Amino acid sequence: MDLTDTQQAILELIAERIEAEGLPPSQAEIAKAFGFKGVRAAQYHLEALEAAGAIERTPGRARGIRVLQPPPSQQGRLALPAAANDDALRLPVLGRVAAGLPIGSGAQIEADDYVLLDRNMFFPSPDYMLKVKGDSMRDEGIFDGDLIGVHRTGDARSGQIVVARIDDEITVKLLKIGKDRIRLLPRNPDFAPIEVQPDQDFAIEGLYCGLVRPNR
Repeated sequence: MDLTDTQQAILELIAERIEAEGLPPSQAEIAKAFGFKGVRAAQYHLEALEAAGAIERTPGRARGIRVLQPPPSQQGRLALPAAANDDALRLPVLGRVAAGLPIGSGAQIEADDYVLLDRNMFFPSPDYMLKVKGDSMRDEGIFDGDLIGVHRTGDARSGQIVVARIDDEITVKLLKIGKDRIRLLPRNPDFAPIEVQPDQDFAIEGLYCGLVRPNR
């Protein structure tokens, strides 16, 4: 099968829903799960899946979808419980973020990884997930290997946990904004605070909005 990443993900969602609930998702549910503006985009991808021989559709039935070619092994993808309902979020895992020391922007991006999660697990709603490396945020309950949800924004208040960029490096820390300085604080006494220097290129990349802990 020569499918796009989106079509492959839709096929996997269909297979997961049939396995979990005995019924495939409707076109409206697929559109909502993947953030499509309308059902026409979902219909387009279903037509492509049918043309590729991956599924068979029954005309006139909203949920008349049968999987002919099960999706390939999930090997290399993250094995987390899927949220197979109307509140599902399909979130990319962009890579690893250091919770001990910042990592360079050249860190490997795991572009093929994604997770399906319930949007009710997070606030605000995340745009992507990052894999934590290190234990500098241990006292906030964030541990090495956790996946943290990140809401993409350049604005944050003092006291919020943020994903921040310093020059070409990224870290997750507690933001403290003073009258004349910005500090990024760990939540583990074994790690030192980071004080942002005036000549550094500093930006808030997003807000921490929850986590999931993969089975280890």
